[in-house]
Amino acid sequence: MNKILIITTSHSQMGASEHKTGSWVEEVASPYYILSDAGIAVTIASIAGGEVPFDPNSLLPDAVKDAASQRFLEDVVVQDALKVTPALDTLNPDDYDGIFLPGGHGVMWDLPTSTILGAWLKQYDAEGKIIAAVCHGPAGLTGATRSDGKPLVAGRKVTGFTNREEEAVGLTKLVPFLLETKLRDLGGVFSNGPDWQAYAIRDEHLITGQNPASSALVGEHIVAALNEA
Repeated sequence: MNKILIITTSHSQMGASEHKTGSWVEEVASPYYILSDAGIAVTIASIAGGEVPFDPNSLLPDAVKDAASQRFLEDVVVQDALKVTPALDTLNPDDYDGIFLPGGHGVMWDLPTSTILGAWLKQYDAEGKIIAAVCHGPAGLTGATRSDGKPLVAGRKVTGFTNREEEAVGLTKLVPFLLETKLRDLGGVFSNGPDWQAYAIRDEHLITGQNPASSALVGEHIVAALNEA
């Protein structure tokens, strides 16, 4: 059985502001069920371990209209697991066939600076294992390098939450960096679809999606990549 590790943020505060953040429900829920329903074993971990914080805005009625989010919030087993996630540094990268980084603004703070995550990404890249991320999740790729020392995303096709979308939600001044700009600066071959529309791209074992609406597409790409292995 293939195994995928979902790595969420442990960060719940938007910088020095009082704005609460964390993971975005749809971005965890949709890929989780696409993978698990396909017979893939899915484990949810977090950077620091313990309870996963979720952005309050991702729990509003308008944000949980999709079936996966509703199923996720009503799934007692999953909800219990989210309260006691293992910390990334307690796990063994050899135990999984790939990792998936969901977004939510919290990832902008703790994923890029995690040396443990950086080490996992470097190993998985060298081994050709799946590395996937959606929306702000690709922020976790920005602190990682390949075995040759170059940025992980350099020369590779990537997408993520765009500058226009960040401007639309009014958070350009609160995030530590603009994700699209950062990915481009690191040499990523960045592309995107229309704002808020589903768009995902795969470059061999690297899979990225643009925004929450792209979560299902990323999950489908992961399943396809595992089936090809």
